[in-house]
Amino acid sequence: MRSFLKKFLLIYPFIYPFIFAANAQNYQISLLTCDPGDELYSAFGHSAIRVLDMESNQDIVFNYGTFDFNTPFFYVKFTQRTLDYMLSVSTYERFLYEYNYFQRNVREQILDLNPEQSKQLVQFLQVNYQPSNRFYRYDFFYDNCATRIRDAFEEVLGKQLDWNEKTEPEKKTFRNLIDEYVYPLPWADFGIDLALGAVIDVDAKEREKQFLPDYMEEAFARAMIVGDGPTRPLVKSSHVVLQFDERDFKMGLFNPYFTWWFLAILVMVLTYMGHKKKKLFKGFDILFFTVLGMLGILIVLLWFFTFHSQTKYNWNILWAFPGHLALAFGLWRGSLKPWLKKYLLFALILANLCLVFWVFGVQSFHPSIVPLLLVVILRTNFLYYNWEKLQEGKRINV
Repeated sequence: MRSFLKKFLLIYPFIYPFIFAANAQNYQISLLTCDPGDELYSAFGHSAIRVLDMESNQDIVFNYGTFDFNTPFFYVKFTQRTLDYMLSVSTYERFLYEYNYFQRNVREQILDLNPEQSKQLVQFLQVNYQPSNRFYRYDFFYDNCATRIRDAFEEVLGKQLDWNEKTEPEKKTFRNLIDEYVYPLPWADFGIDLALGAVIDVDAKEREKQFLPDYMEEAFARAMIVGDGPTRPLVKSSHVVLQFDERDFKMGLFNPYFTWWFLAILVMVLTYMGHKKKKLFKGFDILFFTVLGMLGILIVLLWFFTFHSQTKYNWNILWAFPGHLALAFGLWRGSLKPWLKKYLLFALILANLCLVFWVFGVQSFHPSIVPLLLVVILRTNFLYYNWEKLQEGKRINV
């Protein structure tokens, strides 16, 4: 049912023809803000523009957040940032049906635009909805369903729109802003922090915060229309369209914090036993450094081989380094060559350098990587200081 709704309501928006009377002048324009959903793609909420023709009662919604799940190589294109989003049109009733089904709150801000401003906005949206214009290259921070709406109003109203920004806004980085929404999805939170680089650890300006629908809703509530008679608020009235009971969030035991600390404790016990019994337990190291090496390859691909600007300068590569695959392979082959010992020292230095980058604010890492860093430091130390004994043929089992 959920898959059907996604396709019926989002993927095929062209089933709703956009037809307004040529002489229509009396429009009511609203900003719709929808609360986050349970899935990662909906975790940050949504924004749309409602246009109500007061004469014909035609009630439609313009939605810049539409994408086609049936696009060939969908996930590859999404990862590379070559997936196009598009502006779609649906009836207001059909739009609310989806959010009612998924029990997501919806709020409406009716805007105080004069007839000419309303007409110009509708014309702008009509032009945007033309087949040659409706598609755009999505960017999570700078070009999404919310920022497209902001840009539309700035284009139409020009200098008449005053965002009336706070004089002393709360400083938040782009990563801080994301964290506010993905906390109920701990593994998604970990994955996002693993994939995004230091470029998002900068303070977002008030206008830049509007990539999140909730922040754009707040910005619209503060905004003023100037130079059009008496200065007036952009928002004439606000009300709740759909309201559901607040859901309680309870983080289960299967989360990055518990999982990685549990792993770290096990590795500490394993290393202690290895020290006492003169065993390396290198099977664990082969598996562990293989996983870290594969994560490192993913980071490299996102950094250098995609069009995402937010995945650049990702210093998670200091602990999840592609070269760890060579270490794992050397341990698996039983190759005790000098370069392998030097690499252990190199891996140890990288892990410690990650901590330095964190302390000095070069990049903010996910807190749950602390136990992973401890494991890297502990095992590289253990292998390094037992390497000579192996070379000498002493009785240390592997």
